[in-house]
Amino acid sequence: MRVVPLVTATLVLVSLYFFVMERETLMALAGVEPAQAQNAGGDTPAADPAAQDALFAVVVQRFHEQDLESAIVLRGRTDASRQVEVRAETTGPVISQPRLRGSLVAEGDLLCQIDPGTRAAALAQAQAQVAQAEAQLAEAELTLTTTTRLTERGYSAQNNVASVEAAVQGARAGLEAAHAAVQSAEAEMDRLTVTAPFAGVLEADSAETGAFLAAGGLCATVIQLDPMLVVGFAAEAQIDRLAVGAMAGARLSNGQQVIGQVTFLARSADSATRTFRVEVTVPNPDLEIREGMSADMLISATATRGHLVPGSALTINDDGTLGLRLVDETSHTVFAPVTVLRDAPQGFWVSGLPAEADVIVVGQEYVTDGVEVRVVRRGEE
Repeated sequence: MRVVPLVTATLVLVSLYFFVMERETLMALAGVEPAQAQNAGGDTPAADPAAQDALFAVVVQRFHEQDLESAIVLRGRTDASRQVEVRAETTGPVISQPRLRGSLVAEGDLLCQIDPGTRAAALAQAQAQVAQAEAQLAEAELTLTTTTRLTERGYSAQNNVASVEAAVQGARAGLEAAHAAVQSAEAEMDRLTVTAPFAGVLEADSAETGAFLAAGGLCATVIQLDPMLVVGFAAEAQIDRLAVGAMAGARLSNGQQVIGQVTFLARSADSATRTFRVEVTVPNPDLEIREGMSADMLISATATRGHLVPGSALTINDDGTLGLRLVDETSHTVFAPVTVLRDAPQGFWVSGLPAEADVIVVGQEYVTDGVEVRVVRRGEE
């Protein structure tokens, strides 16, 4: 066994021990002061490179707050802007030809015509009663005039005038009742014609010829498809970022893309899903959009400000709070909790940081709050 290599290794280990662990003792034996070692020829003490090298190095990047044009994506469906079941207001058999489902109707178009039956005779009778009541009123007024003159000349008693005036009042009441009967008969005649309340499309065939309609019986169902509604449901965290009048777009299940505006935001949440109804109105002049189609909605939301940071920079503190580790002016670490606004191809948009933030993008998982670190700027590493 060779002794020389063992002795050499022993001497090297002893030298390293004194150089590292007893450095100040060796410098004192050599006559070198610690202050001279730190700053041999300057008036201002310089930073000790060895002390700097001993600090943990982190890569830091500065991020600036920016305007974030955000949008909200909802899943929805198309819905008719108006839909009504047109029902009869009177009874009788239908005498008109039915309109087929899918037919276009304009406002005021005939949907169902009900047989008038004896209603025309009732109207004629009411009109005859008006003529009779008018004649009776004229006769009573003439009698009142004559009786008043005779009373003034002393040829008739005063009580005769009072009785004649009562007769005139009765004749006037009879005339008003006759007019009311005519109006009622005319209204009943108008109810025989059931028309479309607005322009739209028949969802089902109108009532068949010969079908008996009672009061409240269904004549036809009319839906309005122009404009069309695209209906979605926003979560509680999304609804406050939407506003009536905001621009919105939708891609339908057939690939068609439409653009419109938000016209309704619900004030009450659905009791089952805790979501709020959102309606977007889009034009549909050619009726190409059908009711009930699935749609992916993209709605412009209110602009916010945030920082776009890489996803790898996000970390979690001991309390489980999501955030970023920053460095301050003194190169000490600080944890800043953040809220993720949305994701992006470059990372995540977050809020909760100062306008300018020096974020640790490499090494944040190996430091805690208040630790002094050696800062290396991104691009200088």
